[in-house]
Amino acid sequence: MNPILEHFRKSCASIISEHAAPCDIVRALAPTMGDLARRAGDFLEPCHRRSEAEGYTRNLIFGSEEEGLSLYAIVWRPGQWTPIHDHGTWGVVGVVEGLLEEQAYVPANDTGDAGEGARIDLSPGGLVLLPPGAVATFLSNPDHIHQTGVADDRPATLSLHLYGRMLNDFHIYDREARTKKLIKAEHS
Repeated sequence: MNPILEHFRKSCASIISEHAAPCDIVRALAPTMGDLARRAGDFLEPCHRRSEAEGYTRNLIFGSEEEGLSLYAIVWRPGQWTPIHDHGTWGVVGVVEGLLEEQAYVPANDTGDAGEGARIDLSPGGLVLLPPGAVATFLSNPDHIHQTGVADDRPATLSLHLYGRMLNDFHIYDREARTKKLIKAEHS
């Protein structure tokens, strides 16, 4: 593994071992992610910059079920967006190139722990624009429900996403149908 990535991975493990609460973990990891995003040109390989015309591309940099961590380089071409989704864990995002948009959604009804197929009404929340060097964090409780992407009139964007688990699945939300569904995540 590249020495920069190995140092980042060890720093993450150390921070996680020192902090029990997810809010403290992401707060401590944010500067570390900022440093990593600034040095992305020193460790990203061509396979981490792979993109697809059909949709945004999640390129796995490292991941481990045992460590409970996964780091992705996500490439967004103009006009590419995620579905509305959550992660089921905490996360830290650092923008390397371009301008990433994040539209938050808030449950408009009290869903509690709405399971698969439960009706859920979502209202748009705040919008965040993340330029190069920006770092954003999120927690899973309550679920951080959002949609992320790049506007049609903006250049491609590259961002780094660190999650507190191997992100093999997550929920997607359909606002019209008022549902959420667990899907298996694909990554390269």
